[in-house]
Amino acid sequence: MAIEDGMKLKIFTGTAHPALAKEISDYIGIPLGKAFCGRFNNGEIQVMVNESVRGKDVFIIQPTGNPVNDNLMELLITVDALKRASARHITAVVPYYGYARQDRKTRGREPISAKLVADLMSKAGVTRVVTMDLHAGQIQGFFDVPVDHLMSASLLANYIKTKHMEDLTIVSPDLGGVTRARELADRVGAPIAIIEKRRPQPGVAKVMNIIGNVEGRNCIIVDDIVDTAGSLCEGAKALEKFGAKSVYAAVCHPVLTEPATERIRESVIKELIVTNSLPIPKEKMQPKLTVLSVAPLLGEAIMRIFHDVSVSQLFDDKN
Repeated sequence: MAIEDGMKLKIFTGTAHPALAKEISDYIGIPLGKAFCGRFNNGEIQVMVNESVRGKDVFIIQPTGNPVNDNLMELLITVDALKRASARHITAVVPYYGYARQDRKTRGREPISAKLVADLMSKAGVTRVVTMDLHAGQIQGFFDVPVDHLMSASLLANYIKTKHMEDLTIVSPDLGGVTRARELADRVGAPIAIIEKRRPQPGVAKVMNIIGNVEGRNCIIVDDIVDTAGSLCEGAKALEKFGAKSVYAAVCHPVLTEPATERIRESVIKELIVTNSLPIPKEKMQPKLTVLSVAPLLGEAIMRIFHDVSVSQLFDDKN
């Protein structure tokens, strides 16, 4: 990066995922901005920006994973601090968007929390949002500022291609995930199958049928989030029952709420491919888990935004 660009572009991080922020800043070639984020004795968040950001284009790297509320509030307070310090543009880089699964009302008197979070970010002073693999694409419309919605399909596809798997089928875990599965399938040149299931109650899924041929095939289940891994492991078991040769999984966001680690370890899944959109504690790492870095993808998106170059061109090539 040119020296003058480095003087106009600033990258800051909260405490949610400093390792990813460091990877991104190294990719771009500029140091992380000087800031402090801590807690007062009563638990309130304290943020201090320790360098001038007047007239600068500022990017804050802060996924809103567990603890979701702390990380979200930290982001909002940091944005407010930067706005009051006269930053020119403030882009929130939120690889994992917390509350994304609360994107609609499923029964009476429920909130739409994903919309509320979008309003809070806009009100705080965010002028642009960069995120990845939203649980529902329509969440982009909840914002009153531009949203760059990056997809992990290219990253996952490049890794899958290195495995040189034959008889490959990409599997959607439900009817709502078909578009995501098709995107990955097109990139690796494979057909798709769909797991048809119903949910008798929240958090419980029962596999009813497999749409498509999986017998004798190497199957990869693709999804946006792996949380407790219950649905993922049940889907893998169903694929094996219907004759799949082997079962893998490719997921962008490794939320991994327990008992996910044990479920994955004891499942028929041979390998779970995830990204580092969220930090993964050491105790949750295991031989079945492969972690791909999103830092180059996010770094390239940041550079394109800074230079007013198309971000969508990052995903135009599906080969």
